[in-house]
Amino acid sequence: MKNVVVVSIAFFVFTISNAQKLNKADKISLENLRSHVSYLASDQLEGRRTGTKGEELAYVYISQQFEKNGLTAKGEKGFLQPFEVNEGKQVLPSSFFIIDGEHLKAEIDFFPLAWSANGSMEAVAAASLHESGSAWFWDIKELLSDNEKNPHFDLVNAIRTKEKDAVQKGATALIIYNSGTKDAGLKYDGKDRSALSTIPVIVLQQRIAAKLAADPSHMMDIKLKVEQGDKIRKGHNVVAYIDNNAATTIIIGAHYDHLGYGEDNNSRHTGEKAIHNGADDNASGTAALLELSRLLKLKGEKTINYLFIAFSGEELGLYGSKYFTDHPTISFNNVNYMINMDMVGRFSDSSKTITIGGIGTSPAWGTLINEKKPAFNIKVDSSGTGPSDHTSFYRKDLPVLFFFTGLHTDYHKPSDDFDKINYVGQLQIVKYITRLISRTEKEPKLAFTKTREQQTTTSARFTVSMGIMPDYTFSGAGVKVDGVSAGRAAEKAGIKTGDIVVKLGEFAISSVESYMQTLSKFKKGDATKVKVKRGDKELEFDIAF
Repeated sequence: MKNVVVVSIAFFVFTISNAQKLNKADKISLENLRSHVSYLASDQLEGRRTGTKGEELAYVYISQQFEKNGLTAKGEKGFLQPFEVNEGKQVLPSSFFIIDGEHLKAEIDFFPLAWSANGSMEAVAAASLHESGSAWFWDIKELLSDNEKNPHFDLVNAIRTKEKDAVQKGATALIIYNSGTKDAGLKYDGKDRSALSTIPVIVLQQRIAAKLAADPSHMMDIKLKVEQGDKIRKGHNVVAYIDNNAATTIIIGAHYDHLGYGEDNNSRHTGEKAIHNGADDNASGTAALLELSRLLKLKGEKTINYLFIAFSGEELGLYGSKYFTDHPTISFNNVNYMINMDMVGRFSDSSKTITIGGIGTSPAWGTLINEKKPAFNIKVDSSGTGPSDHTSFYRKDLPVLFFFTGLHTDYHKPSDDFDKINYVGQLQIVKYITRLISRTEKEPKLAFTKTREQQTTTSARFTVSMGIMPDYTFSGAGVKVDGVSAGRAAEKAGIKTGDIVVKLGEFAISSVESYMQTLSKFKKGDATKVKVKRGDKELEFDIAF
């Protein structure tokens, strides 16, 4: 702890020495930025994971700062705009499995597969008997052994085939166990949205499997109940407004959520459980948002209105911004453009470069971003999409800009802390954005243009793309198309925004991740069929990569 204090004090002295070159107004901004990041990235907020107490502490703080800066609430409940995050399914506590009076422990002794039907049953059954009107037990030991060297073997498909056979022959449940030593790799996956079975499908863990294998003819009294339900948590956008009764509005946004302790499997940390404070990602952007709200309110410019949004749920797949653009609290007819700031705290004093994305979303940006005496070098990216919240506004045909100072080794790790932020560089970005906004105030409403698409990250590695932007907030089975890229495979095949992709080639698509994994099985030049749901119709198209 002592070393941390020394580093923090040393950094503070460095910051103050640089601040001596700034005027009084800039010094106030510099201290505000540091104060905001220091609080938002403190251990007290436990990583600001969406739906947690840490998120609540953050949105209360952000709301208070907006109010202090003289802004009015523009959410649905004061400054707040609540939204739901559907994390998939969960096994409810009412589920149970009892064999011969022994209550098995959920997750430790058994679990249902995500596509299992809800239901309950009582029966007298043996592992070796497959009778109509009773539960079927299935030892997959030999199946795994026979296919150990088969690269095309798919255990899930094998289980689904067995399940259908069991249903046709009158089974009331399918209970899977593995008496062998080879790990089947089966686990409960609440994000699996495969078509539901008509009977409960349960997996028994090794301890119970060994008992069944020891005496497969033993008649057992069985009582079971499977009950799964949606796993929902609530996130909150924070929305504030400067209403100048002007004809147009500028939207300025940044996400304030982060990874918590890494519970959502989006951390790059491999050690012990730790708080991910997310100073750069994205306390830095949130601090810039708050300071911009103060500066633009002080400026008193009456030619335009300003809407400030601190988004949550970005780390889970743009949930907050997607919800806001589907449920806006102002009319988009009067919105000129949107500015997004995500990771603006690691400005390099050596390269003196920032990235501005979205340049291609309006023909006016190419001129407007330039200055006679630039404060830094600008690297441009034309795309209006990417893994941050401006994508949601681009989807509504709004010009966007995305400010970013680059990735670093602390990205999505507990080491992304407040003492590594370049606050002077962050201030220069805030000042640049205020100057940019001033230039746009003198221009007519910006024209919108479509750009190329960028995908967000995934664990899959693939070399082909259909050219669709998935709706990451969609909680049904399949992948809902949120946008279609011009001239790409999906558009040529006839796929439209709003379609739900349910099958690609021979592979069923249940989620975004399964879609990405399926893409990795194809290469450039391959042709196949794609099946989609469009309203109450199911359509099939030929597609070529």
